[in-house]
Amino acid sequence: MTELRSQGWPRIVVLASSDDPYAVRAAFQAGAQAYLLKSASPMVVTDGVRRVLDGGVYADPSVAPVLAAGTRVPGTDNTPRELSGREVEVLQLVADGRSNKEIGEALNLSALTVKSHLSRIGRKLGTGDRAQMVALAMRAGVIR
Repeated sequence: MTELRSQGWPRIVVLASSDDPYAVRAAFQAGAQAYLLKSASPMVVTDGVRRVLDGGVYADPSVAPVLAAGTRVPGTDNTPRELSGREVEVLQLVADGRSNKEIGEALNLSALTVKSHLSRIGRKLGTGDRAQMVALAMRAGVIR
């Protein structure tokens, strides 16, 4: 991926057959904006590519929980805190700078449901601060 970046490729989407957590994390850490499985439906592939073209990042819904499962939170008992696939999606949209209303529109959720997801994410990550949630998740490789 470093070669692609040096040749001016601004966005990289990985299309892989492996849902191995190490491969998924390695792809994002190397600079990929999306990780899609070859077995994904055309709708998932389209959604992932569209998200990357809009400047965001995307993880195939079946690998998002795999990414979240390894999250370790500094300053706590360091117990893994599992984030659901939906929580990872919400957190990624927060990282993209979207408001609760915009996140709700993007995911077909009410703003109240988005707030509920953020509350659960905050409890799992040990902070109610949106920026800190994003920073912790980025450091853990859950989102980009």
